[in-house]
Amino acid sequence: MTFLTLLLFIGGLALLIIGAEALVKGASRLAISIGISPLVVGLTVVAFGTSSPELAVSMKSSFAGQPDIALGNVVGSNIFNVLFILGLAAMIAPLVVAQQLVKLDVPIMIAVSFLVFIFGMNGAISNIEGGILFLLLIGYTTFLIVQSRKESKAIEEEYSKEFSYKNGSRKSYLINTVLIVAGLAMLIFGSNFMLDASVQIAKSLGVSQLVIGLTIVSVGTSLPEVFTSVIATLRGERDIAVGNIVGSNIFNILSILGLTSLVSPGGIKISQAAINFDIPVMIAVAIASLPIFFTGNLISRWEGALFFFYYTVYTAYLFFASTQHELLPFFSDAMLLFVIPLTVITLLVIVYRTIRKNSIEHK
Repeated sequence: MTFLTLLLFIGGLALLIIGAEALVKGASRLAISIGISPLVVGLTVVAFGTSSPELAVSMKSSFAGQPDIALGNVVGSNIFNVLFILGLAAMIAPLVVAQQLVKLDVPIMIAVSFLVFIFGMNGAISNIEGGILFLLLIGYTTFLIVQSRKESKAIEEEYSKEFSYKNGSRKSYLINTVLIVAGLAMLIFGSNFMLDASVQIAKSLGVSQLVIGLTIVSVGTSLPEVFTSVIATLRGERDIAVGNIVGSNIFNILSILGLTSLVSPGGIKISQAAINFDIPVMIAVAIASLPIFFTGNLISRWEGALFFFYYTVYTAYLFFASTQHELLPFFSDAMLLFVIPLTVITLLVIVYRTIRKNSIEHK
């Protein structure tokens, strides 16, 4: 690793930290001032903004004839967002989950994840299918904004009291808008610097394009979400922290895969390896979010640690599989026969207890 690579990495990290702080501060205050809930801002403005590096990388990769990086970037980012970022944020402080996420946004995340699998079964996401994904994004975003504006008065009173912030002047609108734009710019530049440095390191290790996309590239382009969600958690703005992740995952699929498939000649090619393993893992992670978000409307520290553990396991599997390590069969058997079944049973028991407790309380 050269000195320039290290400098790019450190410089990108600094921009990400400063940019995430500016974005969260500006977005949360602007939300209060115009009567849109921080959850919706997290699902739209913040989520779309922090996902812009994924969009740039996927578009560039697709036109450069590297579809595995374009797809792996989105799939890997979605897995990383839930398992690593939400896991890390929840270990810092338990995350309160809004009812809207459980009833609407997480089911949408699961549905669009399945849609990618269905579209990709024939080996590609076509231009028409990309257009369908992008139209779904327009409909989803419009619905969120319309619903939030209907509740604007109650939301403004609630969040103004919670954050002790009253807004309304043109100057405050301008300041918050500048914070958001500056924060997004720093996030984009910072992630690009770190991405360039990370890809150089990954290539020197000699791993495949799909593995690079699923790990180094997806982690690099997801760093804005890391810092945005962690800083939002530390600032107590947990609707933005969780909404940012769910919104980013929906945006990654509908906008990034949608746009890239729409404008790329012949769409995006989907490898059989992605259909057999990586996309099903993305679907499984989305499904696993539902019971964890549902139980007590809270992501506890131990559930965050569970997410974090599974990301470590997933990354280890990719490493073992790409190098055909001798531990791969033992590792796979241990996960399939013990760890995953035990986790599923534990989650089912927790969900059952929560449903039973709610039914008793409502009697």
